[in-house]
Amino acid sequence: MDCFVAALLAMTGEMKTLAIETATDTCSVALFEGGSLVAAVHERVGRGHAERLIPMIAELPERGRAERVLVDCGPGSFTGVRVGLAAARAFGLAWRAEVHGYASLPLIAATAFEHAPHLQTLAVALIGGHGEYFVQRFARQGMRATAPFASLTPELAAAICGADAVAGSGAEAMHAAGATGPLLQVEADARMTRLLPPDLATLPARPIYGRAPDARLPG
Repeated sequence: MDCFVAALLAMTGEMKTLAIETATDTCSVALFEGGSLVAAVHERVGRGHAERLIPMIAELPERGRAERVLVDCGPGSFTGVRVGLAAARAFGLAWRAEVHGYASLPLIAATAFEHAPHLQTLAVALIGGHGEYFVQRFARQGMRATAPFASLTPELAAAICGADAVAGSGAEAMHAAGATGPLLQVEADARMTRLLPPDLATLPARPIYGRAPDARLPG
């Protein structure tokens, strides 16, 4: 992952970056200066993102003030994604900071590759809504997705995972539905945004829901 860190440094210089992660059942924030971690707070909160995010940022040096804000856009918890994006946009306005997004699936994939350096490919599965799972496959080389992400039933998602190692909140469900690869115990963490290549850390700061809305306007 060193090449990705170097590229990110070239893009951001020594500016401070506040990274926000609220799309999963964890809530975490990390403050970087250039490529160096200054401070971080990470908690498993379930659905308590709205209550914990701002106090966590306030715990950081200078209350997290940065020239750049990086926020998880999903897919994941609908409420968590909205909480993170609202905070990122508010800080962007208040601090006149750049605001960029990243996706939860590549973050978990990059973290899993960091913890399992022998793997060249893996799948990420996250609990979605209505009994479905967000799933996507990744390759270590270039830290790239090898297929678009999708929201699928357990059986279809498990077929996508196949014999690859599986990371994410839906990993155990993938095994139960027929996937045969090893489970990787990793979770989303703002500190790990340093592992994302620049093109995956400069997405538009808008929600990635992963599935069409259930409610539709009348025809």
